[in-house]
Amino acid sequence: MLYLVGTPIGNLGDISQRAIDTLRSVDIVAAEDTRKTGLLLQHLGISARLKSYHEHNEERSAEELMPHLLAGEDVALVTDGGTPCISDPGYRIVQKCIEAGVAVVSIPGPAALVSALIVSGLPVHEFHFYGFLPRKPGQRRGKLGEMAGLPGTLIFYESPFRVAALLADCLAVLGDRRACVVREITKKFEETLRGTTSELIHALAGKTLKGEFVVMVEGAGAERKAANGAFPSRI
Repeated sequence: MLYLVGTPIGNLGDISQRAIDTLRSVDIVAAEDTRKTGLLLQHLGISARLKSYHEHNEERSAEELMPHLLAGEDVALVTDGGTPCISDPGYRIVQKCIEAGVAVVSIPGPAALVSALIVSGLPVHEFHFYGFLPRKPGQRRGKLGEMAGLPGTLIFYESPFRVAALLADCLAVLGDRRACVVREITKKFEETLRGTTSELIHALAGKTLKGEFVVMVEGAGAERKAANGAFPSRI
C-alpha cells in the first residue's frame, strides 16, 4: 500500500497521530529530502528505511519503488513539508500504483494553500490553485490572462525573489483587486498582509523578502462590499 502522508510545513505540533502511526508502521519512507525527513523522524522517535523521491528523480524513483509495493511492502511518501502531490512530487508514483492495482491512501495533513486561504479574508467558497507560475514575465502574464475571468479566489505559491514581480503582473493583467500575501505560514515568523494589489506592492517595496509565500488575489466579479473598510489591511 502507498500512503501519502501530510507532514508539518512549519510547526512540528501539526503532525497528526495517524501520520505518526503510519510512518512508524511502513516498510519504507520515500522522502523528498531524506535529511530533512530524517530529522522529523528522529524528533518523533521513529527509525525507518529512507529512500529519496524528489522531482529530479521522480520517474526513476517511482520505478524503483514499484517492486517493493508489488511485493506487499508498505511505502509512505512524504515531502519536505505539506501534502504530497500538491506542488510537490508524488503524481507519478500514484499513477503507477493505480495502473498496477496497488492501493493508495491519503493520510491528511497541512497544506499551505488551505491554511493561507482561510486567514486571507478573501472568498473561500470557490478558489483556483495554480501553484508556481512560470518564471518568465511574458509567460507568467499569459497565464494570468487566462485566469482573468475566473470568479474564484486565485492562489499561487511564489519564491521570495519573485513575489514583487508576481504582484506587479497581477496588477497589470487583473487590475487592482483585493489580495493577500502570507509568508511562512505556521512558522515562527508567520506574517499576513492584506490590501489591494497596489497597496501590497507599495508595502513590500524595497524590502528584502525571505521565506515561503502564498499569494492570493480575488476572482473576477467578487463582491467588494464597499472595499473602503470591508477588507482592513495589516500592512
